[in-house]
Amino acid sequence: MDTFEELLERHQASLRRWIAVRVRQDADAQDLFQETCLAAYRGFHSLRDEGAFLPWLLGVARHKYADWCRRKAASRETLPGTLPECEAPVPPETDVMETLNALGERDRIMLTLFYQRRMPQSRIAEAAGIPQGTVKSRLHAARARFRQAYPYPMQKGEKNMQALQKTLPSYTITPKKEPPFPVKWEEMMGWFIVPREGEKLRWGMYDLPSRKLDVAYDMQVTGRALVHGQEGVEITARCLTARELEENDPLRGPVQDSGAREGDWKFVAQLKDDHTRFLAAERMENGARVISTFLDPDFMDSWGFGEDNRGNAVHIAPRGLIRRNGTEVHCREDGEAVDMVGRCQVRLGEKTYDTVCVMDVNAYVPGVVSEQYLDENGHTILWRRFNHNEWKMEKYGKTWAELLPDNERLTVNGKLYVHWYDCLCVR
Repeated sequence: MDTFEELLERHQASLRRWIAVRVRQDADAQDLFQETCLAAYRGFHSLRDEGAFLPWLLGVARHKYADWCRRKAASRETLPGTLPECEAPVPPETDVMETLNALGERDRIMLTLFYQRRMPQSRIAEAAGIPQGTVKSRLHAARARFRQAYPYPMQKGEKNMQALQKTLPSYTITPKKEPPFPVKWEEMMGWFIVPREGEKLRWGMYDLPSRKLDVAYDMQVTGRALVHGQEGVEITARCLTARELEENDPLRGPVQDSGAREGDWKFVAQLKDDHTRFLAAERMENGARVISTFLDPDFMDSWGFGEDNRGNAVHIAPRGLIRRNGTEVHCREDGEAVDMVGRCQVRLGEKTYDTVCVMDVNAYVPGVVSEQYLDENGHTILWRRFNHNEWKMEKYGKTWAELLPDNERLTVNGKLYVHWYDCLCVR
């Protein structure tokens, strides 16, 4: 059996993320982490199966977190209304739990297995000894009864979305002398949708220089969800392939490798007052439902953002981390940042927008720079991607300047980046 130190080293990132989504102050989070590790060390002798170390460790954390909540309440260090974020040692009496407990036993079991334990319908069917079609119909009925009993409206978002044009409209970006306006940016990083009931949108990717629509996604918030005790919303992303790339298209390989055409996705995302973040991602692979949550070691590689998956900030304004002068960009010393860099007029087709430009330099994807133009509502009007000239050169055999010789360039800290594709959103 591995030693306690070896197992803790393997799983401490998951423990830190579990704590980080519950405790906002870094000092409190560090204290809770240390208290949990000490308690786990003292009780390690009782663990018989090292394969159960992570759930056992999180069980220790849950008890220490409950103690922390009680201490906070007793010392009156928390503001009124913040204590419901604390997870009590028994299931919290939230509106969600109260509604769930008020349902019939069959509905409650179905919803608990599917949403809280994240069991696929096939496993529920096997455990209950009923056909999978029956599970599907029972879940549908249970969701309907939950919506009817829930005390808050759960809007469907019945807005008609516009169609994406098959060819990228011509556009111009003109810097403005006025200072950028502060904006509330609640969209999910890389997916453009706001994780709130009733939200839906369609967005598409346009290759340059062809300007043709390659792939689009229909996005919709479909309901509420819980992941490891964290409440968020479920988002579906339906992939719509617009065109097939020819065998001799130099971008065929990069487009396929990007995963943009891999099919439908489901996410759970969370919107707080100061940040927005992914809690889980789900897709089908070879007939199996593959689910990744913020506690999984590899989650941060694809979906996480910020320290301990704190997410991207909602309230943004220039911080001086990135400075831009035309096509020359200078980023802070470590070369990774997200910052507002200016105010621009974007003329897209026949419409004109007053926007602020948010740049991401190597923060979300290493070797990638993006420009995101947001209107006063915090909605993306235009998103542009630039690749480092030697990004994955060993795989594609050419630099991006060779692959896309006519595309626009940026220089970031003296290094060349080449424009690859653009994204447009319609709501």
